[in-house]
Amino acid sequence: MAKMEVKTSLLDDMIGVGDMVLLEPLNEDSFINNLKKRFDHNEVYTYIGSVVISINPYRSLPIYTPEKVEEYRNRNFYELSPHIFALSDEAYRSLRDQDKDQCILITGESGAGKTEASKLVMSYVAAVCGKGAEVNQVKEQLLQSNPVLEAFGNAKTVRNDNSSRFGKYMDIEFDFKGDPLGGVISNYLLEKSRVVKQPRGERNFHIFYQILSGASEDFLCELKLERDFSRYNYLGLDSAKVNGVDDAANFRTVRNAMQIVGFMDHETQSVFEVVAAVLKLGNIEFKPESRVNGLDESKIKDKNELKEICELTGIDQSVLERAFSFRTVEAKQEKVSTTLNVAQAYYARDALAKNLYSRLFSWLVTRINESIKAQTKVRKKVMGVLDIYGFEIFEDNSFEQFIINYCNEKLQQIFIELTLKEEQEEYIREGIEWTHIEYFNNAIICDLIENNQTGILAMLDEECLRPGTVTDDTFLEKLNQVCATHQHFESRMSKCSRFLNDTTLPHSCFRIQHYAGKVMYQVEGFVDKNNDLLYRDLSQAMWKASHTLIKALFPEGNPAKINLKRPPTAGSQFKASVATLMKNLQTKNPNYIRCIKPNDKKAAHIFNDALVCHQIRYLGLLENVRVRRAGYAFRQAYEPCLERYKMLCKQTWPHWRGPARAGVEVLFNELEIPEEEFSFGRSKIFIRNPRTLFKLEDLRKQRLEDLATLIEKIYRGWKCRTRFLLMKKSQIVIASWYRRYAQQKKYQKIKSSAIVVQSYIRGWKARKLLRELKHQKRCNEAATIIAAYWHGTQARRELKRLKEEARRKHAVAVIWAYWLGLKVRREYRKFFRANAGRKIYEFTLQRLMQKYFLEMKNKMPSLSPIDKNWPVRPYLFLDSTHKELKRIFHLWRCKKYRDQFTDQQKLIYEEKLEASELFKDKKALYPASVGQPFQGAYLEISKNPKYKKLKDAVDEKIIIAEVVNKINRANGKATSRIFLLTKNNVLLADQKSGNIKSEVPLGDVTKVSMSSQNDGFFAVHLKEGSGAASKGDFLLSSDHLIEMATKLYRTTLSQTKQKLNIEISDEFLVQFRQDKVCVKFIQGSQKNGNIPTCKRKNNRLLEVAVP
Repeated sequence: MAKMEVKTSLLDDMIGVGDMVLLEPLNEDSFINNLKKRFDHNEVYTYIGSVVISINPYRSLPIYTPEKVEEYRNRNFYELSPHIFALSDEAYRSLRDQDKDQCILITGESGAGKTEASKLVMSYVAAVCGKGAEVNQVKEQLLQSNPVLEAFGNAKTVRNDNSSRFGKYMDIEFDFKGDPLGGVISNYLLEKSRVVKQPRGERNFHIFYQILSGASEDFLCELKLERDFSRYNYLGLDSAKVNGVDDAANFRTVRNAMQIVGFMDHETQSVFEVVAAVLKLGNIEFKPESRVNGLDESKIKDKNELKEICELTGIDQSVLERAFSFRTVEAKQEKVSTTLNVAQAYYARDALAKNLYSRLFSWLVTRINESIKAQTKVRKKVMGVLDIYGFEIFEDNSFEQFIINYCNEKLQQIFIELTLKEEQEEYIREGIEWTHIEYFNNAIICDLIENNQTGILAMLDEECLRPGTVTDDTFLEKLNQVCATHQHFESRMSKCSRFLNDTTLPHSCFRIQHYAGKVMYQVEGFVDKNNDLLYRDLSQAMWKASHTLIKALFPEGNPAKINLKRPPTAGSQFKASVATLMKNLQTKNPNYIRCIKPNDKKAAHIFNDALVCHQIRYLGLLENVRVRRAGYAFRQAYEPCLERYKMLCKQTWPHWRGPARAGVEVLFNELEIPEEEFSFGRSKIFIRNPRTLFKLEDLRKQRLEDLATLIEKIYRGWKCRTRFLLMKKSQIVIASWYRRYAQQKKYQKIKSSAIVVQSYIRGWKARKLLRELKHQKRCNEAATIIAAYWHGTQARRELKRLKEEARRKHAVAVIWAYWLGLKVRREYRKFFRANAGRKIYEFTLQRLMQKYFLEMKNKMPSLSPIDKNWPVRPYLFLDSTHKELKRIFHLWRCKKYRDQFTDQQKLIYEEKLEASELFKDKKALYPASVGQPFQGAYLEISKNPKYKKLKDAVDEKIIIAEVVNKINRANGKATSRIFLLTKNNVLLADQKSGNIKSEVPLGDVTKVSMSSQNDGFFAVHLKEGSGAASKGDFLLSSDHLIEMATKLYRTTLSQTKQKLNIEISDEFLVQFRQDKVCVKFIQGSQKNGNIPTCKRKNNRLLEVAVP
């Protein structure tokens, strides 16, 4: 029986108010108290209409389990308590079912939980979308891109142990079924100044600490690093260790994630080499030195660090040393070289470190995009997730805070516009009269910053580009001239008399009144950070590096592509990126998550009212509620409304047979609710005041209690009647079963008595018969025993007589032998005395030799050359003779064995010997091929009429003809081909038609690659630039790999007089057209039994799973 679905609502068992639109009264204090009440009960999510407010709990809560995912899957947004999964499900279903592109905007200040919120959104979408090997691979790559970007783009700050120091926007692409195809990541404004300097109590980017903590000693030696943090000037020591953070484990996670995303091993190595170079740049120190002309210049104190950096990056040490000491300025045809003093040298060093790390981060994002981008070109649905820094107000606010707050102004502007637009569209769609809503439009603040003529960014760019002396003070003077009259701009240096005596505003600062409040910016550093200059000498030095990645990061250093134009400023680049982002967001249906940090201590169970109030103000949450409830505070479709409140009217309870709208009208008329408190739309009922909704809820609660009492009464009566009927039925059953039991027991007793009597009678008869048989047997045995004893006596008497006669005869023979011996000894004693010892020795030796050879004749081993058996040496003095005989016999039988061979057999054994030299102890497949004869022509092309066309096309002698599997470059699938080897060419032909697909001269074959495992995959590498290499190398699979490789090696050696390179490795590169693809062999269980399978993992990796 299927489990009954329980209808629920946001209003059931509500702690506080789940939707702030229903909050009554609406003010700042009630708003904060409601959030606090819900936070204290572990309710960290609250709605403002369709907007989700998320409060960081700073601890793990059991609300993100797979069971929760299933609970919120395919449910109405207001059906369950507020949750980030509800918003994620609403966005995903709108994208899948209504074909609407979605975007989820996650905002909030550092430490509010934006990054975790984006992870939860992505994990929910990954859990509810389709399944399958390819889909799971795409989902895994999208999820694993987060650890890589967090390691290189996140850092520990005073507000957050894992603070994102860059903005990230990810477009996840789906097909028509809602399955993910890939994604595209955009990054905004990495805080690269953190590379060279961190505020007190903060850390540099995570990756530096992870390498030093988690890398092995050998890997650190390769990177020329030491594990001690204090050895590096770019790492802050006061916060090097973070409680609860395992940098070593995170390093292993990052390396695994890079492998899953699709980074090759050499790419990962290059990335860590660049990180090590950035870390060691901070250890370069300079000393002043005076020249003859009186100018100051700088010199490097200790060149060991410079030498190690140059070894890591492949840069000539003298070139990099000169780039740190001199600066070359080019103007048209002129070049001017000037020396750098110590301060300028340190600036150049830090600028290089910041640019190197920033460009590495951009390259990582681009490389991840290559791996996770959708491979198909069909029309795609898109869901964007924006995780970007929130509004920042610090004690010292600089250029970074200025452009971050500018981005938040733009996001607030689009948020208000899209919210009002959505509200207006719903009113029009439902036929409700729309009334204009007054709200603060922050377009005037955006214009103050981004206006192309009088905006602050335009003034900053103009000041950076103008000739003459340019300082931060001159920039502030220009702002005071242009923006003095603007109502949201404040400065003591302006002509406005309001701020001349404002001591809270220093002279070197200006203040902007943002939508979130006033922020004072220190003008110091604005010009330098906007210029973001890197001396051309350093760019050219980086381009000269032999390190492939570093050279690619500095294309402007190429002397052939020198561009004398000034590069765009950081402000203009960020302004263009924000404009592109806003244009992208305008095309999608927005969903908002507003993240709030409850305290500055990063501790659980602490709710700081003042801090939360500050965030509520600058996020504009109260204004959002007012916009939402300006017309009607609550709206609901007719069907769920009638389902929830139908018990309040007799006409609608328990079932309403007509249309849902008519039922709601009858219900509201029965309850006598004033008409001005509600309005009927086309598909929804709109309620103006939250008090009306709460009144309905109170009535419903009372009615449910009455219904519960009625149901309880009916249930108790039913239960008593059911129990009585059950007891009555049970009594009847028990009585019938007892009567049956009594009769059965009586019958069993009578039956057992009869059986006992029968058994006694049968036993008496059997014992009587047994006694008779035993007596008869004893009589027979007695006669047999007596006869046996008599025969034994007779036999012993005869044996005794024969033994006595034999003893007499033996005694006579012995006496006669002794007598004859005595006679002989007496006659020959005179001859025996002189040479007796020597003759006895020679006779004995001769007899032993004779016996040895006769035994060897009978114990000779077989004539097989591989038979290693040989008789055991009988006497020690025959040791050398025994070994020499063994050697002579082995040589003789080998010659006899060779004399039996024909010329064809000799050729086969030569090939077998060649195969042994090439593959023995190197290829796991070789032992299985030893016992298989090399046939060569597995396809009888000359006899089979199917291959007549192929026979006519090949006029040379065919050395080997075999069907192989050619691996497809795109998807790793196999296609059958005929492999032909002649004296001069290698040919591949179609198995069905016999048409020749490829013909390669043996001179164009440079190498054959294969794995060391038990598989038949091999790659034929072709000479670059040859006609046959236009489509790339061949990746093939054969059941006779050892034979094919051996014959190809011998034929190439015979024709070209050069040995063919046979490479045996579990990972090698194959050229596919213009791309090099890595073929990697791994161990794994196979669904197809013991057949190796090949699968394309990404653009640069083919995996062959070998059982």
